[in-house]
Amino acid sequence: MAAPGSTVKGSEKKKAQPTGRSVKDKWRSKVWVKLRAPGLFQGLELGETLATEPTTLVGRTLEVTQSDLGGMGDPSKAHVKLRFRISSVNADARVAETRYIGHLLTSDYIRRLARRKRSKIDLSFHVVSKDGVEMVLKPLAVSEHRLQAKLQGKLRARLKEVLVKAALERTAGELVRDLLNGDLSKVISQGVHDLYPLKKVEIRASEVLGPMPESTPAVPSGPEPPVPSAPLVEPAASAPAAALTPATSAPPAA
Repeated sequence: MAAPGSTVKGSEKKKAQPTGRSVKDKWRSKVWVKLRAPGLFQGLELGETLATEPTTLVGRTLEVTQSDLGGMGDPSKAHVKLRFRISSVNADARVAETRYIGHLLTSDYIRRLARRKRSKIDLSFHVVSKDGVEMVLKPLAVSEHRLQAKLQGKLRARLKEVLVKAALERTAGELVRDLLNGDLSKVISQGVHDLYPLKKVEIRASEVLGPMPESTPAVPSGPEPPVPSAPLVEPAASAPAAALTPATSAPPAA
């Protein structure tokens, strides 16, 4: 009972009894793991992620815009997303190796291309590179004006023909390089120009269905730095020609 004159404001709280179990801080148990791009992108660092067990990262995918790709970034390629999948993890070094699995264009960039009173041609098909790597390419072609259905059908057939041939002439690394730097779009535009001069041609998405050989060339995403010209070296002054002296005949033997 309460003492006389005192007021009771509520039931007294019981003190928490220790349960004998310690609360584990999940964040303290996590470690930072660096994500490294494959040799196709010169092994650049893609970023870092947290993981309790680094080996559980294998199989996860990540996206990096081409403009944020380390020292190879191109500011004009912010609408291009590169997709990677973690293939292995070195738990001791805390480094995760990745492989390139494709790319895609942002949806707002595609919407800007396909405006009113324009025809948009979408395709998706499989191609095989010169070194046997299978890929899925999804080209997008936009015309200046609306096109008839018959002409659109001819353009679809020619687009597929040009891309299948271009893939067979290139290794997987060369195909990815030409795709990302825009050279493949130029090949398509030239290949269909006799049918109709398209306003814009892009590969809106791609997917690599198998592992790529390690010997593929690195992808130059950004503009190449200018090659410094060699310093001019003045030619050394030629030594004066030795004066020709007439040969003297030896005196006859006695």
